[in-house]
Amino acid sequence: MTDDSQRFTGIYDECRQRVWAYVVSRAGRQVADEVVSETFAIAWRRLDDVPDPALPWLLGVARNVLRDNVRAEVRREALSAELRSWTESDVAEQVAERLGVLKALAELPEDDRETLILVAWQGLSPREAARVVGCSPATFRVRLHRARKRFQQGLEPAARAGARVPNLSEEWT
Repeated sequence: MTDDSQRFTGIYDECRQRVWAYVVSRAGRQVADEVVSETFAIAWRRLDDVPDPALPWLLGVARNVLRDNVRAEVRREALSAELRSWTESDVAEQVAERLGVLKALAELPEDDRETLILVAWQGLSPREAARVVGCSPATFRVRLHRARKRFQQGLEPAARAGARVPNLSEEWT
């Protein structure tokens, strides 16, 4: 047995139970064996860095391994939740709906498109949007009403095809 092997075996025999107890107290028995194994694998790879006494260093490594495991679990859970949200909604339906809205918007005259975009996408009130286009608030409201009607008419072919069409006239007030 080499000197490194003997030193590592001595550290392992002396500290394994205490490192395991520390990990159990922080994370429970289910992950303790895995974290302790990873801790001592790191100790073997970095044996020259392990001070004497080794226990404080090993507990620091175990703490870091636990922290990394928690971060990884959080990432896995976030990804899993994201994937579940994708499967809970029909992506194809959303794409078809979006395409229908964009097609109807693209077919509008430029003034109607600008009117709707100022209110819906830019979030301006009709009074604020009227300042942008240089008209009175009353005139802008009439333009907005007419643009909404033409937009809804442009969405009707998509609705007849079975796509869910949002009622944007109510949403964009």
